[in-house]
Amino acid sequence: MISLHGLTKEFPGGVRAVDGLDLAIADGEFFALLGPSGCGKTTLLRTIAGLEAPTSGRVVIGDADVTALPPGRRDVAMVFQDYALFPHMDVTANIAYPLRVKKVPRAEREAKAAETAARLSLSELLARRPAQLSGGQQQRVALARAIACHPAVFLFDEPLSNLDARMRLEARTFLKRLQRELAVTTVFVTHDQGEALAMADRIAVMSAGRIMQVGTPSEVFQRPANTFVASFIGSTPMNLLPGVAEDDGLHVAGAVLPPAPGVAGGEEIVYGLRPEYMDLADAARKDAFAGQVSVVENLGTSFLVTLEVTSPSGDHLVQAVVPEDAEPPPGARAWAVPRHPRALVYRHGALVVP
Repeated sequence: MISLHGLTKEFPGGVRAVDGLDLAIADGEFFALLGPSGCGKTTLLRTIAGLEAPTSGRVVIGDADVTALPPGRRDVAMVFQDYALFPHMDVTANIAYPLRVKKVPRAEREAKAAETAARLSLSELLARRPAQLSGGQQQRVALARAIACHPAVFLFDEPLSNLDARMRLEARTFLKRLQRELAVTTVFVTHDQGEALAMADRIAVMSAGRIMQVGTPSEVFQRPANTFVASFIGSTPMNLLPGVAEDDGLHVAGAVLPPAPGVAGGEEIVYGLRPEYMDLADAARKDAFAGQVSVVENLGTSFLVTLEVTSPSGDHLVQAVVPEDAEPPPGARAWAVPRHPRALVYRHGALVVP
């Protein structure tokens, strides 16, 4: 288990990359740190690893407070974005390097390197150097090096970002299966929400050094805790539309929608709904957003339709995902109909929970 208590990392100039975080990661959990560039996720990972010293707070791994310990005494293995392989060493030497640092006898560490390489289908590459390997092979060598010393914790800093799309898909499936087999606590940093949603047991979404939400992939996707997470999570951004609660319902972008429990009349709200839960109609409805089709994007098996909606509250863009045989032509008049049970309501940026 990894426990962070009031963890803060402040750089010269007063920049707080990590700002007073409290977090618990369970033993054997695959935990993803997700957020835009510059949100502090890599700094947090490096602080757990001991590569950055915290300004304040504590890092606990298992039962040990490791805040003051150097990286080599924390029983963690880190895989970097560029894999950090030694270019002058062959695959065997790269995999065995952590064991060499621990003074393991040469014969034993080479045997361990060969055993680990076989597990990752690298046996035929043991005599090659990194420059002679593909990106996917280099990644597996970096993984083998991390596995060889049997750490208590794996730390991954965007290890898939240098791979092409097909290789990334294969690599994330392989990595998740390997982590389950080894049952090692894993912290995985990524800015790719698809990776986080597909691989993690739980996700922490970060912004400006703080955690905005922690939850399972389903929780974070289906019920974002605030408008930041709602706007960040999802292959298509959530529709977030300002509105006002009135006696007859929510008045949002010219539509009158069902009232929201817990919201009083006169309160300003933000109405949130994913494009996947928005249907299109070709006739006017009171509970629909009326607009003109401005853009139709082909998603492969469906289309993302963007409506320009003009209403008393201003001009808005509303998006809906429709089946591949139901896309309207640009310029057409259409009405976006919300699937009301799927809608979320935010007040002062936070989710209103009935």
